[in-house]
Amino acid sequence: MDYSINIKKGLGDITFGMPVEDVVTLLGEAEEVESMENAADEPTTILHYNDGLLTLFFEGENPVLQCIDISDEDATLFGENVFDLSEKEIVQLMVKNNYFEQDVDEEAWGERRISFGEGNIDFFLENDELLAVVFGS
Repeated sequence: MDYSINIKKGLGDITFGMPVEDVVTLLGEAEEVESMENAADEPTTILHYNDGLLTLFFEGENPVLQCIDISDEDATLFGENVFDLSEKEIVQLMVKNNYFEQDVDEEAWGERRISFGEGNIDFFLENDELLAVVFGS
C-alpha cells in the first residue's frame, strides 16, 4: 500500500470522493466498520484498517471518502517519512511546501494539534512525537 499523503487529494491511490466500494476494491474488507451520523445529521461510514492505523470516513447518502486519519509509521508527506519528524520539522516541511497559516491547540486529552487550514490537515503530537495525521478533501 502506498501511504503517500496527498493534501486535499487522498492517500496513495485512494482519492477523496471515492465511494466505499471502490476503496474496498483497493484495500480489501475493513477490519471494522462503523456507522453513525455526523454533526449535520448526514450518515457517516467509518472503515478501520491495519489495526486502527488507518481510518477512512465516508459521508453522504451515497457515501464518498471525505477524511483520512493515519497513524501508520510508513506514511510520507512531500516525500518525507512524516512520523520520523519533530513538530518543528513538520512545520518547516509544510512551510517549505507553501502551507503557511497554522493554528496550534492543546487538546483536553493532552495532545497538541497543529492545523494547516488551507491544506485541511491536522497533526496530533504528544511529547514532540507525531501520533496521527488527519486530513480531508
